[in-house]
Amino acid sequence: MDFGISFLPDSNPSEKTASQYYEDVLDIAVLAESLGFSYCKMTEHYLSSYGGYCPDPLMFLTAVAERTKSMRLMTGAIIPAYHNPIEVAAKTGMLDVLSGGRLEVGLARGYMPFEFDAFGIDMDSSRQRFEETAELLPRLWSGEKVSFHSRCFSLDSCQSFPLPVQETGPRLWGAAVRSRESFSWLGEHGFNLLVGLADLQKVASNVNIYRESSSLSKDQLQVFISLPLLIRPTDEQALHDGKKQLAKYLDTWASAADSWSFRRSEAYKSYTNMAAGLRAQGVEGLLKGAIVGSPMSCVKQMKEMMSLIDLDGVLFQLDFGSASRESMEETVRLFTEEVRGKLV
Repeated sequence: MDFGISFLPDSNPSEKTASQYYEDVLDIAVLAESLGFSYCKMTEHYLSSYGGYCPDPLMFLTAVAERTKSMRLMTGAIIPAYHNPIEVAAKTGMLDVLSGGRLEVGLARGYMPFEFDAFGIDMDSSRQRFEETAELLPRLWSGEKVSFHSRCFSLDSCQSFPLPVQETGPRLWGAAVRSRESFSWLGEHGFNLLVGLADLQKVASNVNIYRESSSLSKDQLQVFISLPLLIRPTDEQALHDGKKQLAKYLDTWASAADSWSFRRSEAYKSYTNMAAGLRAQGVEGLLKGAIVGSPMSCVKQMKEMMSLIDLDGVLFQLDFGSASRESMEETVRLFTEEVRGKLV
């Protein structure tokens, strides 16, 4: 089982400046590597407190690469709908070179209407853009001249530079949240799977769909989950701090999802009124998809999750609720000292 750290900023300048946020999470990345965490993941979002401090995960991961030596660098995820595949291939190739072959590329469809509107991109095209980019990247990383023409992209004998240093290119991951089609497509096409915060029973069901859709063996497919982690010496302290941070995270997430309140899309049939659903489940609902507690409680929660879901790795979201550096550091140290060794 691999363990790593994951970031999805939910801060804004009135709570924490961008400079302070970057300083905090970069310090935590360095500390995490020294404590044996093997991955660092960052997402891509725009125009709101929900993820807005990281419009470019590759730039952030370049800063992590400069400060670390062995930690794997994962985009979690780049949103192909906002980019041309040529750009994605070239920039990921560059970071793979600069990091000495440590990059892993996660892709996601994206799901915030206000982001698509700002870029002038039709939301209903997101699946096509995602799938075509996922299939084009290995070809562009190979150094061959690539020609491809569709409604979304047009490449005419394009040869990408710089090429990744990893022989077959960075490992590709697909992020999936709700759509059965996303899980089955990723399995059918042999992409590794990233899943996020959700009811763990639903996650387990979706991972089964993914596994059953693939003709590859389990050893050839990796499944990682990213979820909030907060550990304190006692359950009382952990629940106090965890609920406070999750409430802030929920408010930020639901505010961004308000753009779904009067929006419908054939490509996102279950997303209409998403904000209302988030607020209805509340903090108690989010706790079902998080690990919060004392070290002993966290061991129990982790073992239950690992018995329920067929996982290869867990990436712990540490920055939720605009967490302080001290809060994140306490969690990673307690996990290292009192939890990880008991998960064997």
